[in-house]
This record gives sequence, structure tokens and C-alpha cells, in this order.
Amino acid sequence: MQVTAEKNEKVAKMIFASIYPLYLNRLIKRGRTKNELDQVISWLTGYSENQIQTLIDEKVTFETFFNEATLHPKAALIKGVICGYRIEEIPDEFEIYRQCRYLDKLVDELAKGRKLDKIMRE
Repeated sequence: MQVTAEKNEKVAKMIFASIYPLYLNRLIKRGRTKNELDQVISWLTGYSENQIQTLIDEKVTFETFFNEATLHPKAALIKGVICGYRIEEIPDEFEIYRQCRYLDKLVDELAKGRKLDKIMRE
């Protein structure tokens, strides 16, 4: 599948606080914890748990969420297909979309029972 400018814009304008509970519910159903979700988000973005909660409370968009983040240097090692898109093939011009897919992929790996050290590309 190809990413379009419209799709990128739509994802960029989504509110992080509206997606976070969906991630959390999915993980809890699979026996994972909020702490593990926050660890994965912290690894990817550099945010502390308190900063994540502040961003949720402020209802920031994914655009703001990722623009203010310091992406982990190993984030580029996140590869594979998520939601029909091959992450490593998403063009640089759609950076926010690719970063959202990084997060989706990490949550997916966590939900599938992968160990944290593997998820964090250690």
C-alpha cells in the first residue's frame, strides 16, 4: 500500500490521548501491563512516564507528540508490515506516518508476547 499526503495529514492530526487507551486495552487483554506500554513508548520517544501522561492530559496530536520526541537511534531497525504498510518503505516525506507505524509495530510485538529487550532492539 502507498501512503498519501491525505493519509499522513489524517494521522498527524489524530489525538494521542484517543489512541493510547486502545493500545492499553489491547495489551491488557493479552496479559501485558501499562508499565510495559509506557516503557516501549519511552524507549521509542525518549519521554518519561510523567511526560507521557502530560501529553495525554494535554490531548496533543501525533504530529506534536512525535515532533517534540527524541526518537531512539535504533528506531530505524523497526521493520515489517503493520496495517498493510511495510514500515521501511514509507517515504521520508511521510515521517509522522512512519513514526506512528513504528509505535503501532512495537505495540503489536508487545501484544504478541515478544520480550521487551527484543522489542527495544537490544
